[in-house]
Amino acid sequence: MSPEKPRTRSKRLCIEAEEARAWVGFYRGVGSDPAIATEVMLQLDADPEMKRAHLALYLSCKQSLRTHQARHARNQRVGRFVRWLSDRLVLAPARALRDALRQGSEMAIECLPDATAEPSLAQVQRLNQEPEFARMQASFGPQADTASAGSPSRRARTKTDSAPKAVSTTA
Repeated sequence: MSPEKPRTRSKRLCIEAEEARAWVGFYRGVGSDPAIATEVMLQLDADPEMKRAHLALYLSCKQSLRTHQARHARNQRVGRFVRWLSDRLVLAPARALRDALRQGSEMAIECLPDATAEPSLAQVQRLNQEPEFARMQASFGPQADTASAGSPSRRARTKTDSAPKAVSTTA
């Protein structure tokens, strides 16, 4: 017996043991990771002999992918429902409030009195018709004309008033 023969046999046994551990890892991993399940399924589809040898692994991969797709679909339905619910409970009332405030401001503007129907104009006309007010206005009329003639014009007053004044620094 040559010393080489047992050595190759032990190498082969080690490789087969590692291969078996890898397959066991795949059996465990395909249930939790759909990416691993996809890769293993592609490899098994490519080699029909390997697919027959590891049919349980192939079926586990298919089940894992179906479960992942179902989970994804459920998450999408839940997300759609949450978006719908938040739209109805938060956004719709906010939009309704915004529209109501917009319409309310338009109503408030319409409630303001017209500029042509100013109440003070009616009061002035009423006062002009009263004899006592007309007499008082007539008595102020000539004085106002003479007072304005004797005083400098408004333009002249503003020019002299706006001139800078000297500041006294005596303490």
